Amino acid sequence: MADNFQRRDAISNAHVGREFERRAIEAFADAGISLRSDFSVKVGVSDLKKTHKFDLGSEEPPVIVECKSHRWTKGSNVPSAKMTVWNEAMYYFSFAPSQYRKILFVLRDTRATTGETLSQYYIRTYSHLIPHRVEIWEYDEASASVGIVHGK
Repeated sequence: MADNFQRRDAISNAHVGREFERRAIEAFADAGISLRSDFSVKVGVSDLKKTHKFDLGSEEPPVIVECKSHRWTKGSNVPSAKMTVWNEAMYYFSFAPSQYRKILFVLRDTRATTGETLSQYYIRTYSHLIPHRVEIWEYDEASASVGIVHGK
């Protein structure tokens, strides 16, 4: 049986997030990339840099990952506050060192009314905020498979 990352009986949102990060680590390991949690990188808009913790990352190869297990609302409406969090991830990606591969790893969730996934909606609506060379990967919990929906 597939995991349901935002079950009502989940212990907490943090627990749900950690479980989703664990799935991401497994998916990247299957792709030959070993990642660790709470990966720190110095980011900034000028010579002044400050450490920011990304959900996952690696020095070799240089990769940083933000994980989001968000879903459409019960009424198939846009989870607007969640999209703000995705935009924040894009902001940090834009100021991270260029040598890092930047990946937003998201839960595949399909809108019942249109068949559009949340990541497809994000790309369609917010593409002007997605930095060059940022990839968006979707994790399908039913099949435990990953697809790249934006980027490489």
